[in-house]
Parts: sequence; C-alpha cells; structure tokens
Amino acid sequence: MRILIMRVTLRASWVHSLKEKRMVIKSIMQKLKNKFNISVSEVAEQDIHQILVIGIAAVCGSSAQISSIMENIISFIEENCDAEIINIEDDEELF
Repeated sequence: MRILIMRVTLRASWVHSLKEKRMVIKSIMQKLKNKFNISVSEVAEQDIHQILVIGIAAVCGSSAQISSIMENIISFIEENCDAEIINIEDDEELF
C-alpha cells in the first residue's frame, strides 16, 4: 500500500477578500473530493487572500497509480480552477 501526499499552492490574483477566497477554495476542494475520492483540506496561508494551499492525501496500490492520480489531479485543477498553480510538492509513503 502506498500513500500519496501532495501540497498544491495556487495564486488567485482577482480575489480581494477572505470570503471570495473561501468560495474558490471550497469549490475546488469539493470538486476534487467528488472526482477522485481523496482527502483534501486547506493546509496553510488561511489569512492571505490571494494564496490558496491545498493538502491532498490518497491511498494507492502502486507507484504507477500514484503517478497517474497525481497527473490527473493537476490536470483537473488546471481545467476547473481559474487560479494559477505556483507550486506542487509531492511525497509518497510506503506502508
């Protein structure tokens, strides 16, 4: 069993309030949960309007599956969110 751990940082330059940010981040997190059946949460920079940091975790059977899911998640975020991806950190744990 392998565990995918990702931290995706996005920039939403048009966001000017925390209320707007919450709407954007809740939307993309719910879409990711529904599409991929993964755990998603806002993990940092909660008080900065234009920076969104999303933590993602998933249990996978193999390294190939992790790579595939990671690519699909990144593509999905790019297609379904107007925010720009500025950083992606990933890790894989073996259990």
